[in-house]
Amino acid sequence: MRKAGFRACRTFRSTSWVCDSRFMRAVSSPISLPRGGLRKDAVTFVASPLGRARQTMELVRGVVDLPLSGYAVDDRLREIGYGAWEGSTLAQAQAQEPELFARRQAAKWTVSPPGGESYVSVQARMSDWYQDSKTDTVAVAHGGTARALMVALAFETPETAADLFIEQGAVYRFGDGELRKYS
Repeated sequence: MRKAGFRACRTFRSTSWVCDSRFMRAVSSPISLPRGGLRKDAVTFVASPLGRARQTMELVRGVVDLPLSGYAVDDRLREIGYGAWEGSTLAQAQAQEPELFARRQAAKWTVSPPGGESYVSVQARMSDWYQDSKTDTVAVAHGGTARALMVALAFETPETAADLFIEQGAVYRFGDGELRKYS
């Protein structure tokens, strides 16, 4: 499924929920100003609909002297849904559903939280998004979507990606048959 061309995903800057290891998707929390910048010659800019990703995209566009609002929003870039575990710490999720939590820890790619998504589902929507991307693209998304895209493009396996550390505020460049991280 690898394509020629350039796709960059920038994850949002860290928030207090990230620092506390809380499950988060739909809750918007403020971010810190990202350091560095991106090249202005990217053709398409697109962000997750979540507030922290949109805020990061606007910061990125400001750094490269582009209008803040000149980007697309794509729901397929949203973070993995944690359902009933949304906002919970790992310890709280484990206390609520110990057997399901243990199953998910053993098979994160295929087991979803109650009312949430599995990484298999996220991989399918990220694969769909990537196939629809026809131009060089700068995308602001999330750790879960970055992991899913890495698997969809065969840079990682579900086993290696499930617990892969995704650096907050880093740029991940997918293109020319390789994946590079800039931070």
